[in-house]
Amino acid sequence: MNITSEKKFASPVHFYHSLNSDRMREFLAVVREESISGAARTLNLPRATLSRRISALEADLGVRLLHRRTNRLTLTEAGEELRLRAQRIVEDVTDAWNAVRRLDGTPRGLLRVSVTGPHFTRLFTDFLCDYPEVRLEVQSTTRHVDLLSEGIDVAIRIGPVKDQNLIARRLHTDRLVAVASPAYLSWRGTPKTPENLADHNCIVGFAGEWTPSKSWPLLAGGSVPVGGRLSANEIELVTKTALDGIGIALLPSAIAAEHLRSGALTAVLADIVGAEIPVSLVYADREFMDPKVRIFIDRAVEAIAREMPRPYDF
Repeated sequence: MNITSEKKFASPVHFYHSLNSDRMREFLAVVREESISGAARTLNLPRATLSRRISALEADLGVRLLHRRTNRLTLTEAGEELRLRAQRIVEDVTDAWNAVRRLDGTPRGLLRVSVTGPHFTRLFTDFLCDYPEVRLEVQSTTRHVDLLSEGIDVAIRIGPVKDQNLIARRLHTDRLVAVASPAYLSWRGTPKTPENLADHNCIVGFAGEWTPSKSWPLLAGGSVPVGGRLSANEIELVTKTALDGIGIALLPSAIAAEHLRSGALTAVLADIVGAEIPVSLVYADREFMDPKVRIFIDRAVEAIAREMPRPYDF
């Protein structure tokens, strides 16, 4: 923008009287488009109306804000000063408006959810149907994401929550159980002790994002070394591999229950190998909780209680 020297605003009274958010938005649109015609199209206003309002703004302030040139408009020194202030004013008004809108209790805007384990499809589809002003981003991962740094509103997690800065609302407790198909056990034999697992093909998960697990937990505490041909964090793949007789898998009992009851899988060292695992809703402790987050948490509590498979009764 070309800037030339002009006299400053006529008086503080006139300055603040003229700075309402609508006038500032219109002024900024003219600056951005470098023409009143272009700004009028953007704002869906008649050109004559916008031109009259810009002239009235200059009259109120007692300064010229724009140089009217043949091809485009350029800012005067006073116009540049107003542009900087107007930008801040419009941003503040927008922030205030958004904050007040949130207080009406209506869920709206982007909701980001991280999911570990079952996807609870109905929870998300029902939420979208019931709250049309919400946009959902659902990320499925076995990694325990950093909610605060990664901008996640709510996480549904399987396993312990170690971050003391988060609220973990435990909804369900399951346990891990080692399982294998009868065909695999007939072929390789049934382990009698945890140490026997070293001689078997164990299907392992990941201890970190890309680090395969090297041990399984013991119910009495501690762990036992394991290893095998497949490392995977996709629960359906692990379950299918065990069902196909490829190896021994460590699964949540709720996932394995149907197959244990049907006889497609058999529990291995059920009184020795495994661990309790909580299913929790995790979210940041905020002084003001956005309605979309608060209502989603309430709905998730009901959905998880309704949709979690019944654990196997050992």
